[in-house]
Amino acid sequence: MNKITKLFDQNFVRELLTKEIIPLYPDVSGIGEIEIVYHKKNVWETTYHVVVEYKIILARIGAPPEPINIFCTAHSSEPREKVYKSLSFLHEHDFDSVDLTVPRPLFYSEYFNATFYQGVVGHNLYHYIRDNNYGEIEKIVGMCAAWFAKLHTLPVDKAKNFLDEVRVSQVVPGYEYVLKKIKERQPAFLDQATVIFDHIKDQEKEFLYSTKERWLVHGDAHPENIIKTGTGKLAVIDFTDLCLSDFARDLGAFTQQFEYMCINKLDDQLFIAQVKNIFLDKYREYANIKMDSTLEKRIENYFNWSAFRTAIFFIIGHINKPHRAEPLISKILEHITHST
Repeated sequence: MNKITKLFDQNFVRELLTKEIIPLYPDVSGIGEIEIVYHKKNVWETTYHVVVEYKIILARIGAPPEPINIFCTAHSSEPREKVYKSLSFLHEHDFDSVDLTVPRPLFYSEYFNATFYQGVVGHNLYHYIRDNNYGEIEKIVGMCAAWFAKLHTLPVDKAKNFLDEVRVSQVVPGYEYVLKKIKERQPAFLDQATVIFDHIKDQEKEFLYSTKERWLVHGDAHPENIIKTGTGKLAVIDFTDLCLSDFARDLGAFTQQFEYMCINKLDDQLFIAQVKNIFLDKYREYANIKMDSTLEKRIENYFNWSAFRTAIFFIIGHINKPHRAEPLISKILEHITHST
């Protein structure tokens, strides 16, 4: 039996959380009800990739019981200790504040290669996009700009102890794998995909070779990872891809994913364009940088990269909808043509 199944057992989970969690909450006397929710449950004979949520009730000393959500992300081979170290680093550098925050790291299990953390409560940005809530969208995007500026201006020296520099060609599943699978499954896209991937990685390489400076990069900046936790309060989740790279990657990824997720939900192209500009203008203000042509070019390159990642998903992903990749590929090629 795969050892990861223990994390689906009520009795085992209660014992584990009681041992690991109670010492972290001085006013907690015990754990009440536990509800187990599976967000990702890929379990094979000996390998696994799971994301589990434990909705628990904390019994407090001299206070009413408190419900909290604890998440576990576990993978049999990919590093999950990095997630714990990343969250811990960010908490140590003022991302435990009330306004701009991240999930609270709780503990790392070497046995399961799993990180446990307390989840944040709220709705993600995509929720407000689906609801056509223009006012909230604009407010959240403004806070989002402040959050990413805060991340990108953190000192990286100590982060180098647990984070690596990661370029787009190295992002899972990697350059060689992607092109190999496209050749096997959808060869009609191979020439275009090769041109796009080569252009994006060469543009990135040119900039990173021009400077020794590196920044903390979230690596998966999109509306579903942006959580409004209250009035004027924002959290960002999912730190599996946190790395050292060019901060423009987050800006390009967020603007592209924001645009892509809005297109079919909001019947207002002008509003979408305005909000993207608000994000970049506020980011520039919070980060105290100039938006020159070089930075604009880098942002566009990562905009293309984010669009290409989505296209890859449609071309070789499990849903197999290559027709949905075609407009993305065409737009990227148009950008590349105009930039050369």
